[in-house]
Amino acid sequence: MILWDSGGWEETMMTFASIALVVASTMPMAEPAPQAASKPNFLFILADDVGQEVLGCYGGQSYPTPHIDRLAQTGMQFDHCYSMPVCHPSRLALMSGKYPFRHGQVTWGDYPKEGEGKTFANLLAGAGYATAVAGKWQLTLLGDHPDHPARLGFQQWDLFGWHEGPRFYEPMIYRKEGVRPDTLGHYGPDLYVRSLIEFMKAHRDQPFLAYYPMALCHEVTDDLEEPVPHSPFGRYDSYAEMVAEMDRNVGRLVAALEALKLREKTLVLFVGDNGTPQTLIVRAEGKELIKEPVYSRWHGQVLQGGKGKLTDGGTRVPLIANWPGTVPEGVQSQALVDFTDFMPTLLELAGVPVSSDRSLDGVSFAPVLLGESDGVRRFAYGEEAVLPKPGGVEPERTSLGLHWVRTTDWKLYNDGRLYDMRQDPFEQRPIGRDQETKAQHQIRTQLAKRQQQLRPE
Repeated sequence: MILWDSGGWEETMMTFASIALVVASTMPMAEPAPQAASKPNFLFILADDVGQEVLGCYGGQSYPTPHIDRLAQTGMQFDHCYSMPVCHPSRLALMSGKYPFRHGQVTWGDYPKEGEGKTFANLLAGAGYATAVAGKWQLTLLGDHPDHPARLGFQQWDLFGWHEGPRFYEPMIYRKEGVRPDTLGHYGPDLYVRSLIEFMKAHRDQPFLAYYPMALCHEVTDDLEEPVPHSPFGRYDSYAEMVAEMDRNVGRLVAALEALKLREKTLVLFVGDNGTPQTLIVRAEGKELIKEPVYSRWHGQVLQGGKGKLTDGGTRVPLIANWPGTVPEGVQSQALVDFTDFMPTLLELAGVPVSSDRSLDGVSFAPVLLGESDGVRRFAYGEEAVLPKPGGVEPERTSLGLHWVRTTDWKLYNDGRLYDMRQDPFEQRPIGRDQETKAQHQIRTQLAKRQQQLRPE
């Protein structure tokens, strides 16, 4: 069992913070050229397998996250951001502004070819943004499609090959020129962050999108012929160690923006792609991978991760927005956000018109970020992972393809289960039709109508 409390990490985190500031402050200090106020920079951080219970600012008690907590304290923290329950469907929704089912039968590790030119990166690049991505690319096998990041709008990339090699120690990292030959003895997350810092430094005189889909805090690749290398300690990193590295790297990136005098010109978004893992690979014994459950302490309760489930444990994720002088400080927003909303939000803030024929599911929450609205979206949507595996073999699923529509307080599954999420956040007591009140019946009717509009069965 993996269960960490915070005491032993405070000294380590102070060291991490000091290193981050030194790294950023030693960069050459050239005065940036002016940017148009209507074209902010975007540092978009997508953490991997990090639920709300992990972060201190959301009530997490197992892992110190001082840099991320600081972003929340000096920015806007969202209580109701909803992803898909696993990695790839969340990325489909994020990149396209559309729900996964809209894309038809897309395999794991794939992206619909007809949608490649309509990603948020391509649209921002078309509006004059410099674009870069570093970290995890789970949208194709880069060995088969090495130009895929460019097709989706990125001009620069440092990405580990999804299910092609290691992501952490001695990582296999692709650039435009091919697989990097210089990663021996290096730790992947350090290389990804260094790549983005160099990119932001090189493009500080024009608006940029620096997209960081983290490798952290996902377990190591589990389906290679030989297990990936252990850490220098003869095992894989624990979940607590990965959380510490995640927070340290967020601190490095923010410190770099400050050193480059770009903080007031940059919207920093931090969000998790789905819930915390239920288990984690901790070591390899020969070719056998040994797993242990992951537990975290949250508001005095001990919770196992919920990744892969349609519950809040799998889909309710942290979202923090920080933009000094523009996003109000110290706000805990109750606005409803889902993963299709990031694309129209970035485009609106960048002044990029969204074509009316694109039929996005997303709703821009830019008015919330600017302090002009308490919320725009009325319903959020989530669906189970029903994408077929490569080769056409589909995973097991319910006959209906389980999905839900919800508000902040109420949640209706397409199998008829209705939950009062204020009173029953762990979904232990579904409200049956024969026991619901008149008010609850009206809520069911409203949610069912929205569900039918989205996905007629």
